[in-house]
Amino acid sequence: MNSKLVNIDYIIFLIYFLIVAGYGYWIYQRKKKGSMDTKDFFLAEGSLTWWAIGASLIASNISAEQFIGMSGNGFFVGIAVAAYEWLAAISLIIIAVWFMPVYLKNKIFTMPQFLKTRNNESVSLVMTIFWLFLYIFVNLTSIMFLGATAINNLTGGTNLHLVMLLLAVFAIVITLGGMKVIGYTDIIQVAVLIIGGLATTYIALTLVSEKFGLGKDALAGFNQLLIQAPDHFHMILDKPTANTPQGEIDKYLILPGIAMYFAGQWIVNLNYWGCNQYITQRALGADLKTARTGILFAGFLKLMMPVIVMLPGIAAYVLYKNGSLQQEMNAGGKFLTDNAYSSILGFLPNGLKGLSLAALTAAIVASLAGKANSISTIFTLDIYKKYIKTDASEKQMVWIGRITILAAMLLSIIFTWDDLLGIGGEGGFTFIQKYTGLISPGVFAMFILGFFWKRTTATAAIVGLITGFLLALFFNNYAPAVLGNETILYTAFPNGKGGFEIPFLIGMGWSFFFTMVAMIAVSFATGPKENPKAFVLDKTMFKLAPNHIAMIVVTLIIITLLYARFW
Repeated sequence: MNSKLVNIDYIIFLIYFLIVAGYGYWIYQRKKKGSMDTKDFFLAEGSLTWWAIGASLIASNISAEQFIGMSGNGFFVGIAVAAYEWLAAISLIIIAVWFMPVYLKNKIFTMPQFLKTRNNESVSLVMTIFWLFLYIFVNLTSIMFLGATAINNLTGGTNLHLVMLLLAVFAIVITLGGMKVIGYTDIIQVAVLIIGGLATTYIALTLVSEKFGLGKDALAGFNQLLIQAPDHFHMILDKPTANTPQGEIDKYLILPGIAMYFAGQWIVNLNYWGCNQYITQRALGADLKTARTGILFAGFLKLMMPVIVMLPGIAAYVLYKNGSLQQEMNAGGKFLTDNAYSSILGFLPNGLKGLSLAALTAAIVASLAGKANSISTIFTLDIYKKYIKTDASEKQMVWIGRITILAAMLLSIIFTWDDLLGIGGEGGFTFIQKYTGLISPGVFAMFILGFFWKRTTATAAIVGLITGFLLALFFNNYAPAVLGNETILYTAFPNGKGGFEIPFLIGMGWSFFFTMVAMIAVSFATGPKENPKAFVLDKTMFKLAPNHIAMIVVTLIIITLLYARFW
């Protein structure tokens, strides 16, 4: 294996950079001919097509934690991890059909604005501050750290700090042009991401076929995966028993079988795709038809993501199990499943390494740009305009938005420079889940009841936020010690570290359930039958066009077939 990049790799990467930056600059110059207002800068109102919205959603979603983390989970668990991607496609259907009409009819541009409109200023302010801290110190920093580490390893460990700076500069170049530049450059980013990702998957499968003397045949390589690792091709993991090895228990703690489909998996997906400024922002500037088509198109793209980010991990597992990749999987003298993707990249031929580097960079830069723009949008519209300079002009707010982008990037570099937050020790994916998972049940409960139950009160929203956080903390850290390891609600399993753990997604499910109960009880106790701030819902809002129905049916058929094959 030769993991070093050569001139052709750098040339391909440079071409990718110039195309993205040049296209972004061209779009920016076209818009610059007129005046840019806040809706142009933050939402690209009315200018993003459905395919730009769909591509931008995926480009912003797929980053280093997917390429590295999900591939590592593919190595460790197998195809069951695809649930995150395939259920996301169903979640996007739900968002397109039921969430977007509410947002667009009520002219919601930010998530704090939703909370103010539906509840009150206090609820909005609390969540605005929280989201800013979360996006900067959890999401932006982890994307920066994971991305820089992955690229630094791929380029031979040149200079981690230099890679961080270059990633930040690249993202800033795109972000300062506003959401329209982000949206349209994301089309290129997704194309590069998919082409480079598929090339890596193809090479991984041919490596497997060659390992077993079948020549360079990707299909034969896939069939060998089915033969060599049948345990890695089950979507539903069996519940551990007293005799189950610790390794299998560890898998179940991550993906707790059929139970997760009745619990946290939906909360994770619906909260991420439907209540997240970083994601919803792409569609909030469009009309309903365009927004729905773009979101459903993103659902189609999600169906193929496991092929790109998970199959290389399973291929690495089969190769490792049969004596290959020993040095690569133990890079630095320590075995890490997160080394699976980079171990495959080292086998790519010259030129394709540059393409894969471009694909990885595309995923990282798109995520950094999208997250920075969301931070800028929330700060400018929900803090600066409301509390600092209420008479700010459109031009002033655009410039404040740009300054916020620069400040957010600078903070992310400072906190990842020497890994001050300990992201490397916990693992990027775990780091993100640990901190966002504590708040997801309460936030999603606030949104879902705020959407569809007119009696929900602002007091109930605050109670829900606090209750969700405390319950998530309790189920994640204290429930087994307080309530025992086996209850009617859950089973706690040994975690291999001397303690017992409830599967994360199960704990999240119960946190959400009890939070909903608390919010409903408080609403009955504190409010009238119909809150005057409740949204007016009209059945015609949820009526679907024939093309949307067709897209939904095709998506559901594909998912049904996938689950029927790999149950």
